Formats: sequence, structure tokens, C-alpha cells
Amino acid sequence: MTDLKLFRLDAGGRDVELRGSTVALEVELQRRIEAGMEAMLGIRFLASEYPTGPWHRGRIDTLGLDENNTPVVIEFKKGADAGVLSQSVSYLAWLDSAHHEFEALVKEKLGIKAAESIDWQNPRMVCIAASFSHHDRVAVQRLHERIDLVRYRIFDGGLLGLLLVESAPGSPHPALARHQRRKKKAPGAGGGHGKPSIPVAPGVVPACLQDLYAELDESLTAWGEVEVAPLLHYIAYRRMVNLAEVIFRPKHEVIVVYLRVDPDTIELEEDFSRDMRGIGHLGTGDLEVRISSAADLEKAGPLIRRALEPT
Repeated sequence: MTDLKLFRLDAGGRDVELRGSTVALEVELQRRIEAGMEAMLGIRFLASEYPTGPWHRGRIDTLGLDENNTPVVIEFKKGADAGVLSQSVSYLAWLDSAHHEFEALVKEKLGIKAAESIDWQNPRMVCIAASFSHHDRVAVQRLHERIDLVRYRIFDGGLLGLLLVESAPGSPHPALARHQRRKKKAPGAGGGHGKPSIPVAPGVVPACLQDLYAELDESLTAWGEVEVAPLLHYIAYRRMVNLAEVIFRPKHEVIVVYLRVDPDTIELEEDFSRDMRGIGHLGTGDLEVRISSAADLEKAGPLIRRALEPT
């Protein structure tokens, strides 16, 4: 079900549906989302209406860098547009040819550390529109690009609804992954720089942690559709934003999980859970949970549920 419905209690205690609408001008949607993009999508704003030059002959609505330090191209459509996917692929092709230009923009807007930490393995395209056709949703799964289709609606009272209707994981670029792993300094991701973790390649889990990770993965994917994105230093579990990140510590036979949970709302336990706010670390979650046994995983269950259960 991809139809977004919103209800309000009336004076008689009955639920009345709020009718959704679209924006009058595309730029209204663009400016609103750009202003709150990090909270809404987990993407840091870089530029609007960015020209792609004479060869690609386009102007990208919005450029950003997400919480995993992945480059993001965002396109807005006030209604539906049959050409949105071809446009998306064209802009991702421009991004592949403009690494230095994009890195210079990140350095200017977010600083040198962010520019040095860009993960070029699998850039993202986010398309935000009033609707997508069945053919759009099928097509993104056939492409080799990482594309998110997000449906929007405007409701009475200034409410804005965003619904992720389709997400294609894309195909990471192995050559770029090898190049980044050869870098002597381990770049931080999202929340900080912390201790280096082992690079994560798709499907690669330390042998000593495979059984435990299989159980953890089942727990992390039990609460609705979740994208599992293997990145350079961790595995991200996300919908529109990261909800959890998994890091392997094979030397200590521990799996570290960073969850999108407010540490102030739980009772922290030494050697199991830790408040990571203000502490540099790979990943973006504020709550660290250390899992080294089935008992730890069972204890972590309610915390995982809080981070991943759809609200």
C-alpha cells in the first residue's frame, strides 16, 4: 500500500480524512524540502539549480551529501513525469564525470573532512513527486543505479507527507571501493571518525560473527521493509534515513550497532549500551549497543524494535 492517508479527530471524536493536494509550483516543494532536508531525508544541502554543463545539458534541482557521505542528486516534480527516470540516470552519469567538481563543492559548503570522506561507490538519486506509475516502480528495479522514489502530499494546516514508495539499491562500483580501501587514513562517516572498522564488502562478514550477525540481521529486518546497504565501513539499515548501522569488531568477537534511539529515554548499561552524542564514531545513531552473544541480542530486541518499527 503506497497511498498516504491522514486523519484528524473532529469535535465529535470521529476520524475525518484530510484531503491531500499537490503544490501549485514545483519550486514551493523544492524550497520547503531543502530547508528541512537533513531532518526529512538525512541529506545535507549543497546547492540548488546546479548546472551540469554543455554535454549533459541540464540543471540539477538539488545536490546533497547524505548521512553516509554518499553524493545525492534530488529531482522534484509537482505532479507525475514520465521522463523522471531517464533524467535521473543522465544526472548520475554527470556525477560520475564530475568527482573533482563535486568534491570542491563539498569542501566549500561542509569542510575538508567531509570532502575527504565522500563515498563514491554508489551515488544516489532521489525523485520526489506527487505520484509514480507502475512502470516507474518496475523500471527502477531493472536499473543499475541507486534510486529512491518518494511520493509527497500537502495537507491542511501546512502538513507535508513524504512516503518512500520504491527504493533500488543499485550496484556499487568495485574499483572505487578498492581505491577507497587503499587510503591510509580511515575516513569517518556521518557522526564522526572513531576507531577504524573493517571495510564491509557486500556479503562479507567475519567468520567468527556470521551466525550472530544472521540473527541480528533477522531482527533488523523484521519491522517492515528496510534497505540493507553495505557501505565502506558499516552496513546501514535505512528507510528514508538511517535507522541502524552495524560494525564488526572480529578481534573482540563483538558486533556494534548504532541505533536511532534517544539515549535519554533508556537506562544505559555498562559494557552493553552507551550514549554516543558528542563522541566521534562511524555511523549516525546516538545509541551504541554491543552484541557478543545470543543473550545480548535478546536484550537488544526492544531497542532494535524502537529504532526500526514503523511509526
